[in-house]
Amino acid sequence: MSTPTAAAPAAPTRPGEENRTDARGALRRTRQRRRIRALAVPVVLLSVAALLALLTLCFGSVRLSLDQVLGSLLGIRDNGAVDFIVRDLAGPQVRAALCVGLALGAAGTIFQQLLRNPLASPDFVGISAGASAAAVAGIAVPAFAGASLPALAFVGGLVTAAVMYLLAWRDGITGYRFVLIGIGTAAFSTGIVGYLLTRTSLTEARAALHWLTGSIGQAGDAENDVLLVALIVFVPFIPVLQRMLRTVEMGDDTARGLGVRMEPTRLALIAVGVLLTSLATAVAGPIAFVALVAGPVADRLLGSARGGIVAAGAVGALLCLVADYVAQYLLPVEVPTGVVTGAVGAPYLLWLIATTNRRGMGG
Repeated sequence: MSTPTAAAPAAPTRPGEENRTDARGALRRTRQRRRIRALAVPVVLLSVAALLALLTLCFGSVRLSLDQVLGSLLGIRDNGAVDFIVRDLAGPQVRAALCVGLALGAAGTIFQQLLRNPLASPDFVGISAGASAAAVAGIAVPAFAGASLPALAFVGGLVTAAVMYLLAWRDGITGYRFVLIGIGTAAFSTGIVGYLLTRTSLTEARAALHWLTGSIGQAGDAENDVLLVALIVFVPFIPVLQRMLRTVEMGDDTARGLGVRMEPTRLALIAVGVLLTSLATAVAGPIAFVALVAGPVADRLLGSARGGIVAAGAVGALLCLVADYVAQYLLPVEVPTGVVTGAVGAPYLLWLIATTNRRGMGG
């Protein structure tokens, strides 16, 4: 008769090992939730933007059904009147609002993360102001007569950014210096705009003021196509840019310890932000506050996965779509899109400045 063998005693748990196991499990779960949220939020925001664009086409100056709009966009219905409204009349306006919002939202969050300042959007660091000064020069200066305003705005934004970079360079670029240089550049560009307006005729001044307010739909098909192509080319580089922003957030010493060349990284990020801002300004003029608001709103939705370029671009697209629809159809008279974004963005800016100062982040 065999004698039952006793079970081997369990190995004793080392002190603290159970706590470390729980901590690793909690860390894995947190990272998993962050990855899911970082993927889900941009997808949801882009889907909402696409749906809102379709609804804007349905409820424009002429009421259309969703079936008519989809049939015209997909080319499966043959209705000349509907095709004219969707493809030629309202469609380009909606597409411009989507593209301008995507570009401004992405550029805004790039600048804010790169310079580590929630106020460091293209509106305030001089890029939009430089583009505006160049465009107004095209209206007011006879030597530029006949030149394309969007082309001048694009070149003006690039030249302004190059001057700012050179002025801010002191063995590298720091966010605080770059923001201060940008504020000074914006003030200088605004002074140039004011001077040019005083030297032009009343008709030209009205045209310049309308452009300066910012209005989606005032550019031609060529400028809209250039912005769309630029965004399509920009898409494959988003993961690379996202990693570059994460590297910058670690700080210069840590990044250099990992072998990262900080100045080429900063220059590449600034170049992308300037390019997107200049193209958007060339299409719609200097639409205020979209670049400033999109990033923080996206960060609230992303939670711990904050800093997403795609999410910020989607929020910018939603803002431009809503603002453009309100400016065209919901007010007693049609106004430029920038009037609506300014009315919404100005209170947000005051709130942001107040809370930033209370947290000691204002510089």
